[in-house]
Amino acid sequence: MWRNLASNVLTLMIVALVVAFGGLTWAQRQYEAVGPLNDAICFQVTPGSNMRRVASSLSEKGAIANATIYRLGADYSEKANDLKAGSFLIQEGASMAQIVDEITGDGVSTCGTEVIYRISVNSKTVRVRELDASTQEFEITAEFDPAADERPMSYVSALDDVATRYRVVIAEGVTSWQVVDAIRAFDLFEGEVADVPAEGTLAPDGYEVRLGQDRAEFLNSMVAIQSIRLTEAWENRAEDAPVDTPEEALILASIIEKETSVPDERGVVASVFANRLRQGIRLQTDPTVIYGITRGEGVLGRGIRQSELRRETPWNTYVISGLPPTPIANPGLASIQAALDPDDTDYIFFVADGTGGHAFAVTLAEHNANVAQWRKIEAERVNQ
Repeated sequence: MWRNLASNVLTLMIVALVVAFGGLTWAQRQYEAVGPLNDAICFQVTPGSNMRRVASSLSEKGAIANATIYRLGADYSEKANDLKAGSFLIQEGASMAQIVDEITGDGVSTCGTEVIYRISVNSKTVRVRELDASTQEFEITAEFDPAADERPMSYVSALDDVATRYRVVIAEGVTSWQVVDAIRAFDLFEGEVADVPAEGTLAPDGYEVRLGQDRAEFLNSMVAIQSIRLTEAWENRAEDAPVDTPEEALILASIIEKETSVPDERGVVASVFANRLRQGIRLQTDPTVIYGITRGEGVLGRGIRQSELRRETPWNTYVISGLPPTPIANPGLASIQAALDPDDTDYIFFVADGTGGHAFAVTLAEHNANVAQWRKIEAERVNQ
């Protein structure tokens, strides 16, 4: 009898294990299966929320079919405690596993409201935009100059939304004064800026920022990134780089940055300056003249006068030999790399070609012909 009883218990245990295994397999399939969403949604996770409340909300929105399996799956994958606050784009048909991955990842919101502050040489603009979850396209709801315009309601509302993302995009070629002036004008930031960072030491780039971030802290982070970029570029410089120190590389890079906005031209422009430096020819570049006039505080807003080309300033490369004493702007990484590894050319001259780029020349005669062509283009534009 005991033998039969033991046999029956063993059978029941095996059956229970099979059922349990089958249940786990079914639950796993449900967790990883295509979800019920027919259209993408923008799902918000509020600060202080937990996976139970998130599961309930997702279920109410029709994004998951079973809240219990969702919670168990998050627990089993050890992601239940990794929940991030923010707004997240949940795609059509997203599985529970994919949703968990989305809201427990790096915490960067992927939908909702985004405030972008663009700082360029000629302007500073705040743009507020919303992502339409169904089309996955952004709609601009406001655009304004923080130094001159009133704050639109959509911007004010965005500041009250904990899920709003903030980015500051700083263009290559801006001066340190322009960056500080723009940061002071934007009420997203807090705190004072005691001094303008040294010219050339700020890294142009796009930065994720937070509401209430300290201005000095933000500028210091830009300085740190530019220092890293310069150090790495210097370590990988060409053997015949035309400069002797990282500081000189930054100066040359800033001139390259101001002379061309065409990515493919940076190495060629760098080669012109490298050839001039090696041959003892003055650089004779207009942006250095302009910096000597403005000291980087805003734009000149007019053409350079002949008297200004002849006026001696520490930066006027029509008058001084070699490089000026400081950078004339904040160069991007590509211009730093170009300064330290220029293209191999014989070019000594260049002038605008009317297309946004430049015409390069080896001899003065070739250069004069290019200049004549540019003057012709200028005259035609005036007469149009």
